[in-house]
Amino acid sequence: MSLARAALRTAVRSAPRSRSMATTTLTEENSLFLRELKASEHHAAQTTELWRKVSYYVCIPGVFLAAAWVYKVEAEHHEHLEHERHENGGKLPEPPRYQYLNTRTKPFPWGMNTLFYNGELQRDMSEDA
Repeated sequence: MSLARAALRTAVRSAPRSRSMATTTLTEENSLFLRELKASEHHAAQTTELWRKVSYYVCIPGVFLAAAWVYKVEAEHHEHLEHERHENGGKLPEPPRYQYLNTRTKPFPWGMNTLFYNGELQRDMSEDA
């Protein structure tokens, strides 16, 4: 009995096996992965096209509109400053010296004025020291 069983086992083990998974090629019809990959690539292409259109037709004109608005506001501000200079003999009026404005306990490493000091519009803090 064991001899027959051993012979049967040897015959089964030596029989050629079918390797269907290794020999079949993947196509879109039989592979869910490839179908999902193709759908993902299609979705990515559509999304890229959408954001390209948003950038060209919304963002770029928006930047130009914002720049035009800021230019208009700054031109009005400059016109107002020129009007004040004209009324005060070519100089801007001195801003009020409230005690809580521009308090400095020690100077900056570059001096008493801020890093963005504009001598035409701001008071020189080094004169107060």
